Parts: sequence; structure tokens; C-alpha cells
Amino acid sequence: MNIAEYSIRHKVVSWLFTLILLVGGAISFTRLGQLEDPEFTLKIAMVITQYAGASPRQVEEEVTLPVERAIQSLPYVKNVTSISSNGLSQVQVEMKPRYRASQLKQIWDELRHKMTDLQGQLPPGAGTIQVIDDFGDVYGILLAITGEGYRYQDMQDYADYLTRELVLVEGVGKVVVGGQREEQVLVEISRTRLASLGISPDRIFGLLQTQNTVNPAGKVRVGDEYIRIYPTGEFPTVQAMGNLLISDPGADELVYLRDVATIERGYAEVPGHLYRFNGGPSLTLGISFASGVNVVDVGARVDQRLAELEYQRPAGMELATVYNQPNEVDKSVSAFMLNLGEAVAIVIAVLLVFMGLRSGVLMGGVLLLTILGTFIVMKMLAIDLQRISLGALIIALGMLVDNAIVVTEGILVGMKRGLSKLQAASEVVKQTVWPLLGATVIAIMAFAPIGLSDDATGEYTNSLFWVLLISLLLSWITAITLVPFFAEQFFSDKDVGGADGEAEDPYKGRVFVLYRRLLDRAIHHRVLTLSGMGVLLVLAVLGFGFVKQAFFPPSNTPMFLVDYWLPQGSDIRATREASERLERSLLEMDSVTQVTTTIGQGAARFMLPYAPEKSYPSYAQLIVEVKDRDSIDPALAATRDLIRSEHLQAFAKVKRLMIGPSPAASIEARFSGPDPTVLRELGLKAQAIMADDGALESIRHDWRQQEKVIRPQFLEAQARRAGISREDLDNTLALNFSGRTVGLYRDGSKLLPIVARPPDDERLSANNLNDVQVWSPVYSTYIPISQVVGDFETEWENALIMRRDRKRTLTVQAEPDVLGEETADQVLRRIRPAIAALELPPGYSLTWGGEYEASSDAQAAVFGSLPMGYLFMFIITMLLFDSLRQPLVIWATVPLAIIGVTLGLLLLNAPFGFMALLGFLSLSGMLVKNGIVLVEQIKLEMESREPFEAVVLASISRVRPVCMAAITTILGMVPLLFDAFFESMAVVIMFGLGFATVLTLIVIPVLYTLAYGIKPGKDQHV
Repeated sequence: MNIAEYSIRHKVVSWLFTLILLVGGAISFTRLGQLEDPEFTLKIAMVITQYAGASPRQVEEEVTLPVERAIQSLPYVKNVTSISSNGLSQVQVEMKPRYRASQLKQIWDELRHKMTDLQGQLPPGAGTIQVIDDFGDVYGILLAITGEGYRYQDMQDYADYLTRELVLVEGVGKVVVGGQREEQVLVEISRTRLASLGISPDRIFGLLQTQNTVNPAGKVRVGDEYIRIYPTGEFPTVQAMGNLLISDPGADELVYLRDVATIERGYAEVPGHLYRFNGGPSLTLGISFASGVNVVDVGARVDQRLAELEYQRPAGMELATVYNQPNEVDKSVSAFMLNLGEAVAIVIAVLLVFMGLRSGVLMGGVLLLTILGTFIVMKMLAIDLQRISLGALIIALGMLVDNAIVVTEGILVGMKRGLSKLQAASEVVKQTVWPLLGATVIAIMAFAPIGLSDDATGEYTNSLFWVLLISLLLSWITAITLVPFFAEQFFSDKDVGGADGEAEDPYKGRVFVLYRRLLDRAIHHRVLTLSGMGVLLVLAVLGFGFVKQAFFPPSNTPMFLVDYWLPQGSDIRATREASERLERSLLEMDSVTQVTTTIGQGAARFMLPYAPEKSYPSYAQLIVEVKDRDSIDPALAATRDLIRSEHLQAFAKVKRLMIGPSPAASIEARFSGPDPTVLRELGLKAQAIMADDGALESIRHDWRQQEKVIRPQFLEAQARRAGISREDLDNTLALNFSGRTVGLYRDGSKLLPIVARPPDDERLSANNLNDVQVWSPVYSTYIPISQVVGDFETEWENALIMRRDRKRTLTVQAEPDVLGEETADQVLRRIRPAIAALELPPGYSLTWGGEYEASSDAQAAVFGSLPMGYLFMFIITMLLFDSLRQPLVIWATVPLAIIGVTLGLLLLNAPFGFMALLGFLSLSGMLVKNGIVLVEQIKLEMESREPFEAVVLASISRVRPVCMAAITTILGMVPLLFDAFFESMAVVIMFGLGFATVLTLIVIPVLYTLAYGIKPGKDQHV
């Protein structure tokens, strides 16, 4: 008794299995997590170190270099990039892609230990090394808090309140507030009044620094008690600081701080990061989700909680949505479920038309049960519903029904030959169970390079492999169990034999007759047939050179970004003012619904592929939302024209949101070497080549412009006679212009810096540097700065020093026309030879980044496991046939599939990217699978027929199953043609499989007869 007979005879077991798949699948589907993109670990951490007052070169040599050296001693590191700027070191470390989230926790701990050990080796004045390992956290709900007429502190208080409440919502991971301004206590000290009183400013600063510090005052025993001593004197309020006695000991007159200074609470004059929303200042609230949750459900709970807290929202203060991932996931999953439903309906309709009502219902039902069963296993393995997993189900549809078609076709043929339903089912399952299993495993192994790839892109698309593995294996199980069972239930005994109950020829239809004639001619003229295929293959390979190449496509989300850069060295306040003008212009466009602006650095990562920019005062980014997908291109064009006409002082780049991991720029040429001047010269030459091409825009390099720096020429001898040191000069200049931090004020859990500066009427500008007064402890009064500074010279310096893997590296970046048809790969092919031909001095090198590097890394990871995967597939084929020639016949057709692939990509003008590559791999598995079943059928026919007749009859018997599998797969793919992410993959599979059907039904029989020397009319035995 084989498995088919068991399934038919044990009806209770079969119905139970059906019920488990039906009910369990439905329940599992409702409980699956839902995400926009698959969970993907960004293996990036930022190491940030402040080094106040240091030049970019000092930061590079004294801080960045030791940090890089310590980081690269870790064995997990892929690469290290750094930015050294005035007073700040930003080092980004990316770990090797093979490490997953569970391993990264330990790696980040080791990184922190390295930095802790290094801290003591940094120069005096360097701040604490800060390791930010949540750089890759995604804040799927990004809200903007605005309030016209409200202070920042009022918005901050409301944001803090919402943070406390929302972090308690089930499924919420963390809540962060963005755009907070640093609060501080401003002490504006009058230099004139100090001079008249003869009080040293250092005395005030010393008192402010020590008055509010926390020090142990000891304990004293009183009887049996041991009581802590805690003196008064701390500043209970900001105003109480005015009561600080600053006169010298023994002075006749008591002088208080309020006598020489005004004291108030405020914000840092130069903010570090600002947000704006729809024309007004704002704060943002970023909400991230816990791992493995259904973000749609969590989003609903967040909305419900916000509605419950609505009564606490101050009147006039608004809470708007910048990005709502739960809504996008709901729309995305709903659209994909609609696509899946359409694909299933198309497949079932095709089955009903070509296989008849009962056969169509049978296979359609088994298909639905297989999909539901897949949901059960997905739930067990914690595979969520997201872009990749749902796409995998649609891709698998044709292959899922293929096994059922083979078994159903075999049962129908057996019944027409006079066998009973039980006999027909038992015989066909006995004949095909292992070939179908081998073919299914081979189809799965075609996707193995995705599942085994340790590249970032492989991790992103990893669920494609696992969903296909689950669904295809389950389709084999249902094909050999439920198909025979339902065939016994659905098919009538009247279907046995012909009209009179006698056996009849099942292949007497017109289609079979025409195919037999075509195959007979192809075999008779096999040299001509194979020569024609060879010519088509050569043309396809040549034509493939005209196919566009792309990495990942842009997103359909109705949003785009504008990166806005003022010249390097611009004040963040100037950046805010300039971006405000652009913001107002954008809001006047009819298609624009809202604009969020982040100034000083990128926004919180609100979606996985979004990469926030690092800290630059001259940088702003506008996140522009439009009405719908169709409004994106017109809005992009209008924005670009607006920038070119009204913002000539800025460098700006408009760009789409992307799907999947994407680089900072589409085209990147990296020049590495020791001398910044030489690097800049090479960068300018590369930029000129890119500009001459005419197809690129947003051409720039990441070192940007040099900055001015004022260099007071310190007169050492004169300064020493006046008792003034270089540090005194630095402190005086800082005090007069940007303010000087002189202590800390404690306000509950907050520690606010105390910043001293002159009042507005005494503050100086760059136009009157010579009016600065320096306190001389020798003369106990202020003296003109000209007595200790000879001159103020202006020099240029590299404000940004970029390094990659401990080498100074300047990266020239460019983008193809955002509205053009050319891809980055097409343009790179043109400009690459000219840039590569640039003469590089000894010690300098050129490497390529951008899409080229990302695509190369992804393909290298896939092709790294491809040989083993294909070898395993070939070995399975050999084991199935215990022969070498038969597997060679099957595999010889795989390269020919490129004929259909090239034709489809060129006809539909679709790019060949990473997803298209995965489509070709899956296509090869489908092709080998069909070939296996055909050759296995030839072997069976050989047992009772002449070789030529066996080849022809076996091929005829495979016409309907192969054509049905191809038609169902091709038509089931139609919904994916309208999805940007899967479009190219769908084109590859649809056109490739269409041509692969010809290969299976024509080329394989021709190759088989050629391999075994079978000729028409000759009685030869293999």
C-alpha cells in the first residue's frame, strides 16, 4: 500500500489533514506578524567623540586614528569610515554581513570595552567616547509636535508626557524625541562693571563651577545615631544664582553676581539639530516596535492611546503624522493579499478552463490548502507577512500547482486507459513520487543562494527562500496525499475508459496531433533545430548587453526627499533660514500635502531603507509628501526647477525613497591617498568627466568646500609679562563670541550647563576683533587684545577629513537624472573608462562604490554559494536517473532560458537587477524540474516501446502538465508586473518560463535522441 492508496482508504486521516490545513492556516494567517519590509539588521554603530577646540586635522590624528585602530582590531569588522571635523570625531563601523542580530549584542559589548580601554589614551580635553549601537533602529511611527506661539519647553513637556505614556503600549519598543534644543542657564556678565570693580572673571567662573557641585561633607556621631552632614549653598533656583557673593575676601563692599550680570534660563544660541513641520518649528516623536509584532495591531493600539490622551493636548498644539508604517503596512499587505488572491483566482480559472470543472476545483482546492498550510509553518518559524514573503507566495503559485497537475493528469490518463480511480492514483503516485520529490528539491535548491547568502541583500530577501522551501515541500506532500484522496471523491466512475467503458487514447486531441507533427520534424531536423537555438542564444547574449542594469527600484510611497546643502562652514541658523524659503515654496504646490524639514542632521530612521545623514550644520533635508504615487514625478520636476532658479547658493539633490538596501549615492568613485590637496585635484577631474557626460546630476564630493579659520597670532613674550596664557586667550575669545561653559546647574534630573557671555550691548563681531579685552592678573584689569595678539590672519582648512579603513578617502558622488530613463549602471559604463584612466600618483588608489559596489557584493554573495547549490542540484539529478547523459540533456537547456529572459526585459524595458537575478535562478529550477519529469516519463515508456516512439509518447504525455504549469505560473505572475519591487523578477520568470516550455517540449526530446543516437523508425535500445 503506497501513500496514495493509504490516503484514499483512510478517509478520516485525509479529512483530518485537510481540516488541520484549512482551520490552522486560517488561524495562523490572522496571527502572523505584519511588516512593510522584512526585519533586517543594520550592522552599523557610530562612535562619537567630542574634542572641543581641536582642528579637523588634530581630531583626525589624535582621536579618530586611535579609535579606528582600536576598532579594526576586532575580527568582526567589515569596514570603518570616519569624519573628522572641528571638535568632533564621527567614526562609523560596519560589521561583516554574516553576523545576525543575536550575535551583534555581544559584538557591541566588545566594541564598548575597546572604547573604554582607549579612553585613557586620548589627549586631555577629549570627551567621553560615545558608542551608539541603536543607529539602525527604525521608528515606524514618526509624529511631529507643533504649536504656534508655544515655547520649545512647552512642546518638550508635552513630548515627554507622550513618551512616558506611549512607551507602555504593548508592542512598542522605544520612543525618542527628536529636535530637542539644549537648555542652559545664561549668565551675561558686564565686562565694564567688572573692570570698575576690579573683579577677575576667573573668580566668578570658579565660584559658579564649585558652588553647585556635590561633595561629601562627612557624617558625625550623635549619641547612637550617625548623621550625614549636608551644607546649604546650592542654587535652588536660577534666580538664586544672583545671590552668589563674588567680591574678593576682605573687600569693603559686598558684590553679588546680580550686580554685574543678568541671569536667565534659555536655549543654546547655536542649536545642534532642528525640526520644522509645515512651516513651523517642531519636535518629533519616533516610535519603534518590538521584534516580531504585528505592526498594524500595534499602530492601532498607539492610535487608540493617543485618542485617549487627546484631553491632555494643550489647545493650539498639534500632533501630526510624518510617517505611519502601520498604515503603509496595512495598505501594502492588503495590496499584496489582493495580488495573491488575483493570482490564485487566475490559476484556478486556468485550471478550470484547461483541465475541466472537477479537475480544476480539485487542484484549486489543493492549492488553497497548500497556501494555508504554508501560513501554519510561517507562524511556527516566526516569518512575518511582508513584501518578500508575500511575493514569494505569488512566485511559488505556478510551482505549487505543478505537482498536483502531474498527479491529476496521471490519474485522468490512467482512468481513460481503463484503470479504476484507486488503481490509477496508486500507479501514478508510485511512478512519480520520487521524481517529483527530486524535482521539487531541485526547484528549492535554485533559491538556496538567497537563503545561504550572508550579504546584507541576502538577509533582506532571505524569507523568499524559506517561504518557497515550505510551500514547495508542502505542495509535494499534498500532491501525493490529498490529490489522490480528492480525485477519488470528485471523479466519477463514468470517467473510467471511453464511452463504452473500454480504454481509449487520451492524446487524440488536435493539440496533441499538431505537437506530435512538430516534434517529429524537430527530431528529423535536429541539427537545424539545435543550430537555430544556438543562433538565438548568441543573439540573446548580445542583446543582454542592451538590457538596463539596476540594483533595487524606487518605492511607490508618495514621498520624496530633498538633500539641501549650503556651502561648508555655513551657520546652522543660515541653513534653517534657507531651507525655510524652499519649504514655503514647496507647500504652495498643489500636489504637496506636507513638508517635514530636519536641519543639522538626518531624521530619525522612519523606514528601513532610509539612511539618516550625519551631523553637518550646513545640511538640511526636506521630507516631502505628495497626494499620490502619480504626483511624485511632476513634484520632483517642479522641485528641481525651483531649486535651480531660486536656490543658486545651495547644492540640492532630489531623490526618491528606495526599496531595499541602498547606497548613499548611485555612482561613487573613491580616491584614497595621504595628501588632501592631491585628493581634491583627483576629485575635481572626476567631477569634470561626470559633468561632461551630461546624463548625471547632483555631482559633488564628500570633502566639500574648505572653510575659513581665523588665526590670532599669539605674542608669547608680551602675554607672559601680562600674566596671560594661551588658554586665557582661548577662554576670552570663546566668552566674547560664542559663550563659555563655566559650570552646571541642577534642576531635578536635568543638568543644565551654565554659559557665561557678555550682554548684547558688549558683544563683539568679526569686524571689531581688536576691541576684545583680556583680563590681566598682573595689572588686575582688562587690557586690549592687541597687546597679546599681533594680527588676525584668515586661513583655509579642510573642514571635513574623510577616511575609509584608516586611509584618507575622497568620494566623488553623482546620480543619474531622477526623471530619466538611464540607470546608474548605463552611465557608469560610459564614464568609468575615463575616470579609471586618470593618472594616480604613487600611494593613491581608485575604487568604486555606490550601486556598483552594493550590487557586486550582493551578487558575489549569491554566486559564492551558487556553485555548491547547482552541484547539489546536478547530483540529485544524477541520483534520480543513475546516469550522466540524461542529467546532461536536462541541464543543457538551462543556458537557453536566457533567450526568453532577454526578449522579455527588452520588450518591457525592465532593468535586470538583484531581484531579476533571483528570478533567473528560480527559472532554472523550474526548467530542470520539468525536464526531470519528462525524462523520467521517457524512461518508463522505454520499458514497453521502441526508443523513438517512447520519446515521442512521453513528450506528448507531458504537453498538458508542462503547458498548464507554465500558463498558471505566467498568468499568476501578472499582478507582480505592477509592483516596482517584483516587476523585473516577474518579467524574467514569465518570459523565461514561456520559452522554457518550448525547451522542455522540443529541445529536451531532440537532445535526448541525439545523446542516445535514437533515429526515427529504428529499433534501438538504450
